[in-house]
Amino acid sequence: MSQRFSIPITAASADIDELGHVSNLVYVRWVLDVAMAHSRSVGWDHAEYRAFGAVFVVRRHEIDYVAQVREGEQLVGSTWVDDWRPASCIRRTELRRGDQVVARAATTWAFISLTSGRPQRITDELRGIFSDGPGN
Repeated sequence: MSQRFSIPITAASADIDELGHVSNLVYVRWVLDVAMAHSRSVGWDHAEYRAFGAVFVVRRHEIDYVAQVREGEQLVGSTWVDDWRPASCIRRTELRRGDQVVARAATTWAFISLTSGRPQRITDELRGIFSDGPGN
């Protein structure tokens, strides 16, 4: 089973659109922020990926906007890797206000070689870093 990772999020005034709630673009930023924080928490920041010679890049975002969020509201962003493929993965993200899901996302991340710009196989070691146990 994949590890779940969470961070607190507060909707700031700059996040609010002309309708008085968080902009759709901000949800995308939060999905990315949670994923990057998860990677850093297991020791894989940008410098580590560069040293390895490959990085994860977004190929696709799917976001369901479930409820509006207003300025000052406190959320928790949680993420986990749901599905591994040879050179990509699908990462799920939930944004919650208390027990209520306000948005959920599925992001396809491709693992891309920094030298060739082409997809690169994800090592078992790297998969294991984001998983709770062996073989996941």
